[in-house]
Amino acid sequence: MNQQSPNKHIQLPHAGIILLMGASNSGKSTWIRSLMEQGVIGPNEAVSSDQFRAVVGDTEHIDWRRSSRDESEVLYQQYRLISDKAFRVMEEIIRSRCRLNLTTWVDATHLHPEDRAVYIEIGRRYHVPVTIIALDIPEKTLLERDREREHARGRQRVKQHYQVFRKNIFTLKSEGFRAVHILKPQDMASVTFERKANPLIHDLDHGIDIIGDIHGCYEEMIELIQQLGYEPDKDEVYRHPDGRQLVSVGDIMSRGPRSMDTMLFWQRQIAAGQGLMVDSNHGWKVARYLEGRKVTMNHGDEKFAAELEAYGAEHGAEAMKLLQNSLKDMLMSAPSHLVFQRNGIRCLVVAHAGIQDRFIGKQSRRIDDYCRYGDVSETGEDGRPVRKDWFTDHTSGEIIVWGHDPRPQPTVVNRTINIDQGAVFGGRLTAYRYPEQRFVSVEAKEDYAQDPDSPLIRWQKRRFAAPNLRQFIDGYTVLTDSYGEIGVRSEFVKSALDSTSHYTIPLEELVYIPPTMTPPPVPAEAEGYLEHPAEAVAYYRSRNVTRLVAEKKHMGSRAIVLLFRDEHAAVPYVGRPLAGTIYTRTGRAFFQTELEQMVIGQLRDDLVRAGYFDRYATDWVLLDTEIVPWNLKARELIASQYAHVSEAADMDRSYILKRLHTARAEGREVDDWITECTARQTNADIFRETFQKYCWDTEGTEGLRIAPFHILAHSSGSLMDRSHEWHMQHAAELAAYSSLFMPTEYRVMDIDNDPDSEQELIRWWIEMTEDGHEGIVLKPEYMTMYDGDRLIQPAIKVRGRKYLHMIYGMDYLQPEHLTRLKQRKTRKKERHALMEFALSLESVDRFVRREPLERMHECVLAALSLESDAIDPRL
Repeated sequence: MNQQSPNKHIQLPHAGIILLMGASNSGKSTWIRSLMEQGVIGPNEAVSSDQFRAVVGDTEHIDWRRSSRDESEVLYQQYRLISDKAFRVMEEIIRSRCRLNLTTWVDATHLHPEDRAVYIEIGRRYHVPVTIIALDIPEKTLLERDREREHARGRQRVKQHYQVFRKNIFTLKSEGFRAVHILKPQDMASVTFERKANPLIHDLDHGIDIIGDIHGCYEEMIELIQQLGYEPDKDEVYRHPDGRQLVSVGDIMSRGPRSMDTMLFWQRQIAAGQGLMVDSNHGWKVARYLEGRKVTMNHGDEKFAAELEAYGAEHGAEAMKLLQNSLKDMLMSAPSHLVFQRNGIRCLVVAHAGIQDRFIGKQSRRIDDYCRYGDVSETGEDGRPVRKDWFTDHTSGEIIVWGHDPRPQPTVVNRTINIDQGAVFGGRLTAYRYPEQRFVSVEAKEDYAQDPDSPLIRWQKRRFAAPNLRQFIDGYTVLTDSYGEIGVRSEFVKSALDSTSHYTIPLEELVYIPPTMTPPPVPAEAEGYLEHPAEAVAYYRSRNVTRLVAEKKHMGSRAIVLLFRDEHAAVPYVGRPLAGTIYTRTGRAFFQTELEQMVIGQLRDDLVRAGYFDRYATDWVLLDTEIVPWNLKARELIASQYAHVSEAADMDRSYILKRLHTARAEGREVDDWITECTARQTNADIFRETFQKYCWDTEGTEGLRIAPFHILAHSSGSLMDRSHEWHMQHAAELAAYSSLFMPTEYRVMDIDNDPDSEQELIRWWIEMTEDGHEGIVLKPEYMTMYDGDRLIQPAIKVRGRKYLHMIYGMDYLQPEHLTRLKQRKTRKKERHALMEFALSLESVDRFVRREPLERMHECVLAALSLESDAIDPRL
């Protein structure tokens, strides 16, 4: 027990419950008010039983002793009822503050063990420390103070309180308090307080680099750290020129070849204030082994034990003992998790195997175990612990970075990021950079563990397992290389899940959702135009893009074409034999089965005959295309909307015009009406001619043409880093191999070195669109380009005046309509275009890498979810 002396200094925990204990008249409330005035206690940190009696029952005290016997019994029972309700309300307030990891001072007598046990249990449940400060005031002083009170408690009651206090004061230490402080009257006047900072919380400062499970892969670790920009000083401490700090998710030792070197590295980093590390399952086991506990060193830990013995054989038993103690101290002092904040706001958490939201920033044995092992409350048939998806319940907003569970690629779910890519199993060692939110990885030099049933092998075996929809249903985020974090909301996810569950092609074939395209960000300045190439060119010029590619926009239906060399080549990618697939931008089958087989069969035969797959050393090709004619896919839409509207407008307007001409023949002055109606009739004619231009009859594959404009990927890698000019040339090559493919007309502009190229582009666009074609798509030289660190629109569509009659109505060019339409808002469309583009890049990369279906699905589902968000469909 902690007996206090004058001028005693008390260290208070950063959070938790601080109980005051003392008999009536011991001065608890007065002392608390004094501490609040001094700033020791915050204005909202203290609660008292008297305060809540007043809140619940409009009184702090009921004196039942001076009434008649009957009245006294009623008043006593009323006081008990008020007190009971007051304590219940007060306890709920305390529980709520404990959930939030705040400090609460509790002002009540707390004389009986059962009263104090309530708060010990609250502390255990909410993982906060409970401290007790007992005010040991002499009985004589208590009685003197009682005589001076307005509502005296009475001599008998005060003496009883004092006796109970003296009886209980010696058992406090055994009740489970984190600290026990006993203060005499002189201590209360002189004691000083210091509130500890939360040892788990750190400021981000200049940024951090979090490294996944190393497991003794020392060479890979040094290679990765050097790639991150760290260099060693004379003491072999690695420092970053920008003041960044290294953070480890734990499991730095065991399984790999150089555990000792890796541990000594982190020991130097931590001692120099250049590194932080969290506790982990292997770290905890090795720490107990170093402490001399009886521990079975297996699952790779025996490799560390062998290294330690070799060290002892070389340097002697005394040196080995010193090393054991220093490494043990490092491992034992590793916290369960780390919380990084900026401007006082938590933004990132590091834990080895995961953490529940309610544990963040708190410490307890249960939290320690959870962070070491994750949620492993069940065991599978093979005897292994079943790891539950704890991350599906993460809702508190921080990014949580974790390891422990090796996965082929970094996995982002619900703002949780797994960065254990199984380096010791022959995978990769990954670092996550924050605040940049970027991954950096190095390949393992070999499979050090040589485990025939390693986690990476098990992942590969269940690659095509159905995704766990629970991690998506409440909304989730995808971390992309090009855009950063993309979040999708629950209501849109549910709509997309319904679509993928009922209408789309099988998920393993749904590898890419093409991104939407935005029109020019500002309306056309040219008179009589809503959209014009000049505004699109100006957008790219303002972002320092000077070389552009303009492609003719085919008026057909967007389609994704995936062709395999042969059916067997599809097995590693989709899990079963498949010749290919063709689907719409919403993931539905483009053709009926029989026609799809015809189209895929002809395309594949043509490419095989031309030697395409051999020439490019690929097992498949993924294409983003436009399939014409338009009516091939939109027949019902054309019949029910465009043809019907066209016919009705033509009948109505031609009838009115005919009657107006009759009226003029009869001498009536209707010339202005005739001029207006003639223009309206012309608009109807343009409308009809425009949509009819995109329609023609087909039979089987006859009359059907496919225009590829992005050759997205081969099995050897993504092709989305090639220039748009390369894609156009490759599309022409495909057209030379198969009559079903057709090339796309395009122009290359160099607006810096060829000032006339913009006018030439505009002349080409006007000529093409006045002939009834849809328009052009203007693109920067490469798909992914940045203005500083901001992604630039990968494509801007500029549609012609005639085509826009179909989108905005026959008479949209009337001045009053055009003025209104030029006020349209495109910002949301632009944002969605960028996010969907980033998701498309990500999904293609994941398909090429043959990542698990769940990883593919999160990108595709996010893109479909964004399409469910309400945006003006005419844009």
